[in-house]
Amino acid sequence: MPSLQETARQLVSKGTGILAADESEGTIAKRFAVIGLPVTFETRRDYREMLFRSREAMSRYISGVILTEETLKQDAADGTPFVALLADVNAIPGIKVDRGAFEMPGTKGEKITEGLDGLRQRLKHYAEIGARFAKWRGVIAVSSYAPSRNGIRANAHVLARYAALCQEAGIVPVVEPEVLADGEPGDHGIERCAEVTAETLATVFDELRLAGVDLTGMLLKPNMVTPGVRSQDRPSADVIARRTLDVLKAHVPASVPGIAFLSGGQSDEAATANLSAMNRLGEAPWALTFSYGRALQTAALLAWGGDARNLAPAQAAFAHRAKMNALAAQGEWAPELDRAA
Repeated sequence: MPSLQETARQLVSKGTGILAADESEGTIAKRFAVIGLPVTFETRRDYREMLFRSREAMSRYISGVILTEETLKQDAADGTPFVALLADVNAIPGIKVDRGAFEMPGTKGEKITEGLDGLRQRLKHYAEIGARFAKWRGVIAVSSYAPSRNGIRANAHVLARYAALCQEAGIVPVVEPEVLADGEPGDHGIERCAEVTAETLATVFDELRLAGVDLTGMLLKPNMVTPGVRSQDRPSADVIARRTLDVLKAHVPASVPGIAFLSGGQSDEAATANLSAMNRLGEAPWALTFSYGRALQTAALLAWGGDARNLAPAQAAFAHRAKMNALAAQGEWAPELDRAA
């Protein structure tokens, strides 16, 4: 069995990134609504099977896949387990283990992620059926009254407890403290995002150290430092890259093997452009790659439309976005490459 460090390094190996396919039923319902597709066990299976059988994308550009508990145990339409499909293309199975973010008592709009109860037993089970990494998302709201110090500390403490339990089970923890860009009101500028992201990361790593987490056997999945989605502030990719790297270098130890960004409300192309700009700077002590869901899947979902006859164009769309982000993970993406498809 590979070590935590070996698995972490494989997940951020050069020119690859992580596919986040761990959408909740509510999230996938919103996406299916766009194409008029009902949400059932079978439609969720068929959609994810379409992605996992996209051999060009999965074998060349995807190092690992974050699954739901349902998908980790699910079979394709022909009876092949999804974990076997992933093994066939050398993609590492991972699993989302949190139970969602809920309102924090005594706060205005802040949330705390739940799911620690019984997690030790669940992680043991997930490891037995093939999961080699896990993900837990903490949500940090930005508004005139948030985040509070308590909100940041509470989420950081939970992330650290989760990470320690993962490593105990031989599973690499992906630690995701997301400073929201698309929550309400979402009108903050890039400097406000930088300030909150810096405080959040500093607190998270304090808690990880206190919990005894081995930083060489984990990955970080943060937001990029961007304005809120309703802000009038529209900086260039180079500005976003500079501000993001400045915050990360100040607060993320170099012993962490890699950082796999979430897309956080950015357009597909913006998420790719900003990642590429960071890698072009060439200053990071960690691998910088992607862990995208919507920003990898939207074009494929629209091309598929729930119709098996559209399998080839849907998989081609997925392969294109995966390739663009793989180039971005090496600082080699350019707009003309994206538009040439």
